Amino acid sequence: MGLFSRKEKTSPSNRSSSRTNSTQLTEVQSFRSSQSSLKSPSTPSFSRMSIPTIPKIALPKAPDPNVDPAGYLRSIGSVRERCNIVLEKAKKNDLTHFEVDMGRFKDTTKFVVSIIKRDFAPDYTAILLMVAGNISTDVDPSERTRRILDLFLVSVLLDAGAGTSWKYKSVENGRTYRRSEGLAVASLEMFKAGTFSSNPEQPHQVDADGLSRLTVEIMSSGLQVTEQNPIAGLAGRTGLLVKLAKALRNPSLFGADSRPGNMLDFLISHPSTQAASVPIVPLPTLWSVLIDGLAPIWPASRTEVDGTSIGDAWRLTTMPADAATPTWETIVPFHKLSQWLCYSLMQPMTKLMNIHFAGAELLTGLPEYRNGGLFIDTGVLTLRREETKRGLEAFHRNAEREGKPSLEVVPMFTPDDDVIVEWRAVTVGFLDLLLEEVNNSLGLFGQERLVLPQMLEAGSWKGGREMAEISRPNTQCPPIAILSDGTVF
Repeated sequence: MGLFSRKEKTSPSNRSSSRTNSTQLTEVQSFRSSQSSLKSPSTPSFSRMSIPTIPKIALPKAPDPNVDPAGYLRSIGSVRERCNIVLEKAKKNDLTHFEVDMGRFKDTTKFVVSIIKRDFAPDYTAILLMVAGNISTDVDPSERTRRILDLFLVSVLLDAGAGTSWKYKSVENGRTYRRSEGLAVASLEMFKAGTFSSNPEQPHQVDADGLSRLTVEIMSSGLQVTEQNPIAGLAGRTGLLVKLAKALRNPSLFGADSRPGNMLDFLISHPSTQAASVPIVPLPTLWSVLIDGLAPIWPASRTEVDGTSIGDAWRLTTMPADAATPTWETIVPFHKLSQWLCYSLMQPMTKLMNIHFAGAELLTGLPEYRNGGLFIDTGVLTLRREETKRGLEAFHRNAEREGKPSLEVVPMFTPDDDVIVEWRAVTVGFLDLLLEEVNNSLGLFGQERLVLPQMLEAGSWKGGREMAEISRPNTQCPPIAILSDGTVF
């Protein structure tokens, strides 16, 4: 049975095509690697999917933070607004934990532009879709989309930092992958093996009953974890997927069979969706499905406002505050995984169902260690001396506790540390600036200009990793290590 089909075609040529594309579906996971470049001319030609003219629609505003602070901090609009406060401080070299040299920003831009000119390719999700979409035409586009949404949701939730020691050997092609590629291939092969499904007749889906049966032992086996091949945050990853089972038991969002892919039906039938020449879904509607519908999965220890957990949002001393400042004004939201889910899930719905999302520009750059590391390794940001000392002490304590060799030593902090929160906040702001500078350097205007997810995938993320490979060749780790529990990065 094909991954996205109900039955295999009988034609020999079709069977051959299916096998080829199935292999490509796995092998495509490695396209991010700096050894796997898709060459382009010195000035790349950026093709776009033909987008019909769609009417502008009014988008709901974020809640008033003075009336509903938790609702505001959970909204997508709050991320850029709050991070821009930190960005303005950075422009004046007024950050708490980092020195800022804006004169080096042009060097960062040149480096990212050089990578885009060398390697530009469609982003990770688009490539996966191009392959998956060719596997079979036996299944209708709606069900094919549901299956891809199932897969992508689990894949993104599993893709927190794996650590420098872990690797994954593909069951299908025998190749070894690390970090994000390893997690992507592992999640795909676990999906194909039916690890996340409770239905033996249809293993290629994700449902609540299947997820609720997951254990650390099952995940350890699926991810090939051993004492010699440890992964960061195994228990956290497992717990996240088990909690996802609880979140999926919401029939209005995820249907009677509790599948992530059933959000497709919810969005199509939602009152805010407009049926013009194509279906138009307001981005905040999809955002609500993810931020509200998946709320039960986030750890209880996360920041709360008025008794409401607000997910990936953290207090930061850099924010202007005095004794009378309300709590919400000291908090910076990121919602990194929810944003990545938005970026990832929109594409199959657009590609296969011709659904378009109004307000996608509300999404920000992803505040994770590759994008953030780029600005440190290119000299825009430098961790202050006292914080470096504190972080190095933490690194050595962790190395001693874990019994790990210190091949390359970098400062280490927990995700809630003020250093990490400030680093992530300024990264969001810097990515907006970088997009503008990259487009100007490439001479792209109007509809040809890169949009943020294109630059993230083709430039800043890859650039951050290549700088890590150059600066720390033994581990390729970021310039600041994060003591991960598997639920943030």
